[in-house]
Amino acid sequence: MNDAGQQSHDPDFPERFIEFMRTGWRDSALDATPRTEAPNHAKRRADLSAAFPGETLVIPTGVDKVRSNDTHHPFRPGSDHVWLTGEHDPDAVLLMRPTEGGHEATLYLRPRSPRDTDEFFRDRNYGELWIGRRHTLTEKAAELQVGTAHLDDLAAALDDCAPGRTRVLRGYDPFVDAQVRPGAPERDDELAQALSELRLVKDAWELEQLQDAIDATVRGFEDVARVLPADRPVSERLAEGVFGLRARHDGNAVGYGSIVGNGAHAAILHWTRNDGRTVPGELLLMDMGVENRNLYTADVTRTVPVSGTFTPLQRQVYDIVHRSQQAGMDLIRPGVAFDDIHQTCMRVLAEGLKDLGVLPVSVDEAMDKSAILYRRWSLHGFGHMLGLDVHDCASARKERYREGTVEAGHVLTVEPGLYFQPEDELVPAELRGIGVRIEDDVVVTPTGARNLSDGLPRTADDVETWLAAQREAGPRLP
Repeated sequence: MNDAGQQSHDPDFPERFIEFMRTGWRDSALDATPRTEAPNHAKRRADLSAAFPGETLVIPTGVDKVRSNDTHHPFRPGSDHVWLTGEHDPDAVLLMRPTEGGHEATLYLRPRSPRDTDEFFRDRNYGELWIGRRHTLTEKAAELQVGTAHLDDLAAALDDCAPGRTRVLRGYDPFVDAQVRPGAPERDDELAQALSELRLVKDAWELEQLQDAIDATVRGFEDVARVLPADRPVSERLAEGVFGLRARHDGNAVGYGSIVGNGAHAAILHWTRNDGRTVPGELLLMDMGVENRNLYTADVTRTVPVSGTFTPLQRQVYDIVHRSQQAGMDLIRPGVAFDDIHQTCMRVLAEGLKDLGVLPVSVDEAMDKSAILYRRWSLHGFGHMLGLDVHDCASARKERYREGTVEAGHVLTVEPGLYFQPEDELVPAELRGIGVRIEDDVVVTPTGARNLSDGLPRTADDVETWLAAQREAGPRLP
């Protein structure tokens, strides 16, 4: 590298050209209308402030990450940072300083590249002619309704943070991590925990975002079904790519690496290579979700018969998984233990395994927590929290999550599955290589639960009918 934002293969511009580039530019403004969700972000900052009175809080969003040489991965802001500010650009840092009445929030960010320097046309990382116009500090403050400051002033601000009374969300920004000397690690861990636990209950705006992401995901599954041949193989990546088009068109991107597994690949939980091919007569498992433009993600799985019709054995396995999922959904309501939902789903799976002749012991013995033998064929839990992250609120304490209860406003997946590995000699040969998962996104309501992804079918009969209808409709443009 030469100067910031330049490469050794960049031209050495003559002075006459540089002087020419500095002249003749008309200024333009960006929309700085206050975002409708800005009051939500302000309330969240107030809630965080109340959790840590008298302490300085530092929440960075993260930095661009190199993919290869001078190319970067698409930037995705840190979930806690965007939850508190709504800011999507890299490098930004939220600094919350204690005041007598709470905290004063300042968002440190990199403003637009000014036309009074050469950055706007020479810096490929931040120059406006390279990446487009960014907001000024004033524009950004108006849009997000939070105080702003230049990123160049961050170092001095962090130097002024009182040791022992500052907490940092670490692991996002190497500069911030180095600038603020770590104290007791548990202090920073407590900040991460508090943020996760504050994010557990979704407000009305967040539920709208999740529904938006889920509705786009339903359209994406329909797109895939419309191009999935019943009579010939195609690449798993066809399904991945078609869904990815919908995600990019209707949202920001996919919320996680799409899992598209045909046949035995469906029994590999995080099969994201997607380099196999569909086979008529086998099952295709697709675990995919759109991340919407405000970065909330869906997480939905459907397992479909490539030929259009389940075989009797495939249907038997599918029906077990569906009964398990329905039993879990029926139980969900405020105050129900997370583990009770898990145990309910798993018992139905264990009973189904017994009916299939797979379980080598009684259902009760297989369910005993000192054995959990059923889990050889189910592998994972019933579900997880969902929101800005596909596995949302991951830093919450166990007693508020896995060992706690679900409450109104929680959004979680319900996704039991059965997976029979092709190498498993403890199951009949005809079961080997079958994997089935059904996953939906559910919001806990004051009286029960509502399936946000009910735009897709769940029963075996409905899946067959839906798949036939989509194929008859044929491909569509987004």
